[in-house]
Amino acid sequence: MSPDELASTIAAYADDKKARDIVELDLRGVVSYTDYFVICSGNSERQVKAIHDGVYEGMKKDHGVLPRRVEGLPEARWILMDYLDVIVHVFTPETRDYYRLEQLWGEVPARVASASPTGA
Repeated sequence: MSPDELASTIAAYADDKKARDIVELDLRGVVSYTDYFVICSGNSERQVKAIHDGVYEGMKKDHGVLPRRVEGLPEARWILMDYLDVIVHVFTPETRDYYRLEQLWGEVPARVASASPTGA
């Protein structure tokens, strides 16, 4: 799976868990440690965990891929999932507003994501 397809697939799993404001940032040629960020929000810490679980289980079950590491799961205000070519950031709205990752990377190409990985 190409990094572009991986980012879109991850975004679709997040969408299936009702993630809000899903954005894919194309970081190719800008940083050396990843190709994409997928950034999204859940309405609460509980939903942030559910989005994590949906991405984690979907990637594991359908593609046999696990993240290299996961950070922030116990607090669930900002969960980071490192899939090497794609780094996933799942935020509560307050935490996303505080860190403003999209604004930090404002000059990179971005696309708003919303599609199901199963085509449904």
